[in-house]
Amino acid sequence: MPDMSAKSSQPIHDILTAKDVHVEMRDGTKLAADVFRPASKGKFPALLAMSPYGKGIQSLPLAPQPPGTPVYLPPIEAGNYEYLASRGYAHIIADVRGTGHSGGEYLGWVSPQEAKDGYDLVEWIAKQPWCNGKVGMVGISYYGEIQLIVAAEQPPHLKAIMPWNAPADFYRESTHHGGIRQMFFHYLYVQRIGSDNSTSVMIKNTNPKELEKLIKKIKEDPDLRILPEIYTFVDSPRKAPCFFDILVNPNDGPFYWERSPYTKYDNIKIPFYARSGWWAYGHMHLTGAFRNYLGIDAPKRLEIDKPVVEERPLPDEYNETVISWYDYWLKGIDNGIMDKPPIKIYVMGANEWRYESEWPLARTKWTKYYLRRWSDLSTEVEPASGKPDAFVQQPADESDVISSVQYLTNPLMHNTEITGPIVLMLYASIDREDTNWIISLRDVSSDGVEVELTKGFLKASHRDLDKRLSKPWQPYHPHLAPKKVTPGLVQEYAIEMAPTSNVFFAGHRIKIVISSMDHSRARDFHLAPVTLGASHMPWHVCSSETTLHKIYHDKKAPSHLLLPIIP
Repeated sequence: MPDMSAKSSQPIHDILTAKDVHVEMRDGTKLAADVFRPASKGKFPALLAMSPYGKGIQSLPLAPQPPGTPVYLPPIEAGNYEYLASRGYAHIIADVRGTGHSGGEYLGWVSPQEAKDGYDLVEWIAKQPWCNGKVGMVGISYYGEIQLIVAAEQPPHLKAIMPWNAPADFYRESTHHGGIRQMFFHYLYVQRIGSDNSTSVMIKNTNPKELEKLIKKIKEDPDLRILPEIYTFVDSPRKAPCFFDILVNPNDGPFYWERSPYTKYDNIKIPFYARSGWWAYGHMHLTGAFRNYLGIDAPKRLEIDKPVVEERPLPDEYNETVISWYDYWLKGIDNGIMDKPPIKIYVMGANEWRYESEWPLARTKWTKYYLRRWSDLSTEVEPASGKPDAFVQQPADESDVISSVQYLTNPLMHNTEITGPIVLMLYASIDREDTNWIISLRDVSSDGVEVELTKGFLKASHRDLDKRLSKPWQPYHPHLAPKKVTPGLVQEYAIEMAPTSNVFFAGHRIKIVISSMDHSRARDFHLAPVTLGASHMPWHVCSSETTLHKIYHDKKAPSHLLLPIIP
């Protein structure tokens, strides 16, 4: 993060606090907000934070807690009001509609209604006697994504945003990895938001007879029927109505499009600062940061850190960067934050920061590493034909063992940097009509220690590609009309992996692991940051059938990993 302290606003202001200020929206619904502002005379820029996590916990007198402490709570993500207000910013933290102390119904993750409410909040703030008419937004994850949909509404007084850890695509990044249901939103809607006035948009907007047919169809899904903890939310939709909406929408479509910032990029015109960290088992934050950065045409910055889970409440490092960004855009302080190249990445392995000007990097040498017999991963194609590898996966109600095949390079002769998007082109057959492909890319040290760098996912029935939107390094699957697999037929699967940046040192090996199942008891905590694997609960709904998977690798079926080698 930048060190702009010499030119940054200083903590010279006492703070005035107003709790539970009720702000009327255009439809008469009142939202509750806590307002923290400088006690000094004058008008100040303002920073708005919105989420369903509860505004009250955002201002508790807690020192930042590292993950794992007894009081660590991930949703404390709105920023530090004392840090911000003392430096000359009003900090407004609001409960979104239907949550906390706000009126109305909660319609699920960043609904279109929340975008309109954000517009109304921004314009209300700008009219207050303590505001100079310039408003920004703060916070990460939910607090980050909502900034994008509010910006797309184009409130006149919203001048810049900081969408950190902000998903871009509600389907691909948040609820379905490669078309596979993932269970983070079970945790989110059952433990974090479920006690508020949540409403199912499917129940609200669907004809009762059509809804009954839809529920019956989903209840017949054999993959859900072996998961009673998940099945219950289809059987009893009002237990967790927003989670029910996800379960009954297994394919992409309007429900997801209206909650995805990428569908609104043309309307976002103001400066923004995107950020996340490497390692993307959860996928939501990292891939969203890149998509937001690449998709929006406005003054912008992108920063990707090492795999890290921030302290809660957010530490001074975050708040310092907020001050630097908004000092420039809301106070007109020339602190140099826009002077360097727009992309800043942390290169793992080398453990150093580096600036770049484009993504993917223009100097990338795209290199194919072919899968071969004897678990080999090589730049040479396998010469032998008709010699597939195979693994059999039993379902989670029969076994907790994760079956897989793996492929490794020989020990590398030189330090090798991989920075960029990654794709596995897989030729495979199965003896059933569907399965999941789960791919792990790892750095194996000379003493055998493995570090997982990134993952990729694809449901076999979702293999269709949109060639118009696909790139050699980034396949795009529509996820609109799944097609069952013909058992025994060799199919080609283009499996996107979340991007990464890592230097494999001489003597290390590049490794991929191909599997088809994970579950709530099988996350590899030793391979990646514990809280990213534990608190985000990124396990997936997998097949209820024992399935034979065959992996082909020869000249006719050249399964390979496309890696972005940086010379």
